[in-house]
Amino acid sequence: MSDPTAQHPLAELVKARLREFLREKGMIFWVFVFPLLMAIGLGIAFRSRPPEPPRVAAVNLPPGSLGAALRDSERVLVEELPEAAARRSLARGKVDVIVLWEEPAPTYVFDASNEKGVSARHVVDDVLQRAAGRVDPLTPREQTISEPGTRYIDFLLPGLIGLNLMGSSMWGVGYNLVVARKRRLLRRYAVTPMRRSHFLLSYFFSRSVFLALELSLLVGFGALVFGTIVQGDYLSLAALAVLGAASFAGISLLIGARVENTESANGWMNLVQLPMWVLSGAFFSYERFPEWLHGPIRALPLTALVDGLRAIFNDGASLLNLGSQLVVLLVWGGVGFLVALRTFRWQ
Repeated sequence: MSDPTAQHPLAELVKARLREFLREKGMIFWVFVFPLLMAIGLGIAFRSRPPEPPRVAAVNLPPGSLGAALRDSERVLVEELPEAAARRSLARGKVDVIVLWEEPAPTYVFDASNEKGVSARHVVDDVLQRAAGRVDPLTPREQTISEPGTRYIDFLLPGLIGLNLMGSSMWGVGYNLVVARKRRLLRRYAVTPMRRSHFLLSYFFSRSVFLALELSLLVGFGALVFGTIVQGDYLSLAALAVLGAASFAGISLLIGARVENTESANGWMNLVQLPMWVLSGAFFSYERFPEWLHGPIRALPLTALVDGLRAIFNDGASLLNLGSQLVVLLVWGGVGFLVALRTFRWQ
């Protein structure tokens, strides 16, 4: 006969799993605390507020009532710029439409594949038509941009390359290090005649073998499918990609130097990556965030990498033109590797 005081096997197993969970203090943080922190951060970034008016770059606005109507309108945010600067801002996603005033009527320059650009064109036209009497005496012209370097896809592709370099470096280096520790493989390495620096650098150099393939695949895909063109030189692009991968590898080594299980490693990887996914301008210009956030955002390694890639891709910049971005990447990667070297343990 079975003991009536004995618990059901399923109940005992459930209690055992709960005890295992509660012993892992890191898991409690990632399950309960981390989502709250992300909700707070995203709530600040995307707090409830009225829809943002279209951003307009105005070139050669007339001094009369039409120009004043556009400048003073609460329906648009107007910035008066020279034509070259306005076109750069449009290509980088900082403005939605350009109003290029050429008598007797304006020309609207926008990306027809970007919904915000099309909407902004109609809002601006309505403001001007109302100022002119709303009998539509103006016959504006349109100039939709389609040449490589000025479309949204040209803005987006460097961001996707940066995201891919970050993800593959983080998961391919630091996470694999945690897996090796969990499988107790590091104990075997510890008795071999090698330095810790050699062991940690081996992860980055092995990762670099695939870097050229990743970069070639994304650049080639963009060129074949969307007609994107690298305006700068490929050597600068490759060098920046290597430096970016090294920077994220240094950060991931710092995580993998001490973490003992894959569950905690998952949490740390997400803690590092998710804020940069949101903030770093991979999908839209980070200048749409409040101005007081721009400095901290530019100090993030993904922001530096994406800004540098876009400068090479769309502006024809060389590596020598990317001083601030190079400094940010070197600091993050160098500090991460040095701290990982001092804190690394084999078991």
